[in-house]
Amino acid sequence: MRIDVHQHLWSEPLVAALSRRRRAPRVRRDGRLWLLELPGEPAGRIDVDGDDPERRAGLLALDGVDRGLISLSAALGIEALPAEEAHPLLEGYAAGVAALPRQFGSWAALPLREARPRDVDRALDGGAEGVCLPAGALATPAGLDRCGPLLERLELRSAPLFVHPGPDPWVAAAPSAELLPPWWPALTGSVSALQSAWHAFIAYGRPAHPNLRILFAMLAGGAPLHLERLAASGGPADRAIDRAIFYETSSYGARMIDATVRVVGLDQLVYGSDRPTIAPYAPPGPLGEAAWQAMACANPARLFKPTAAALAA
Repeated sequence: MRIDVHQHLWSEPLVAALSRRRRAPRVRRDGRLWLLELPGEPAGRIDVDGDDPERRAGLLALDGVDRGLISLSAALGIEALPAEEAHPLLEGYAAGVAALPRQFGSWAALPLREARPRDVDRALDGGAEGVCLPAGALATPAGLDRCGPLLERLELRSAPLFVHPGPDPWVAAAPSAELLPPWWPALTGSVSALQSAWHAFIAYGRPAHPNLRILFAMLAGGAPLHLERLAASGGPADRAIDRAIFYETSSYGARMIDATVRVVGLDQLVYGSDRPTIAPYAPPGPLGEAAWQAMACANPARLFKPTAAALAA
């Protein structure tokens, strides 16, 4: 079974919940489309009406995969909101996921200011494949310590963690001081947050959670490519080659994927499209059929270890 581990969905319940808000994160109508407003970022247009669940199911076949995993985009900052604000949005996300065709699974999202290990249990028992956390929440030793009980429960349950670009829930978003182009956050804040989370996990997270399987979005912002600099600076470079650390490929092509393979090996890469944010490359992708089968089929079976037999069927 070929899997896309990284998709999002602007479901009707989630959009309705976001549209009721009066401050970011929120969405509002802009003619036939919608505007997404995030703290400290320029508003951007999103195609909510094009995210019909049945249409998305049809796109799985077009993308050459059999199953897609939906996550709440941590870039929205919903996990960082006070509990009374986060819960209606998380309920909207959960309702949208529940209405999806059987070809889809999901990553759980948690209100991090109050999340407890029992919330991890509830999510996994409800069918989630694992938990998605914002990179900002894991980008420092203090953040890893705060999230430690959640990571311990994932480790105990043998379920993976998905690290997605998103803000630190314990730090207020800084207001944007200037008008930046829409692409700016994706090439600056998102990349640096993933790199920080990767380095924090290598240095502090792995010793504390030796058996946790972890998946970084966007090839961890290219963090593994700095392995030589990590070693030269006296960092724990010996921990970077880790069979339980996986990297998904969304937004990158042949050069970046090939460079990452040369550092961590093909076995650690899994396919993610980031639909509908990004239109993915056509199968078998930039590295050819053998790499495609590894990233979309064999490697996800190792990431989702408890269901490996089902995923390989």
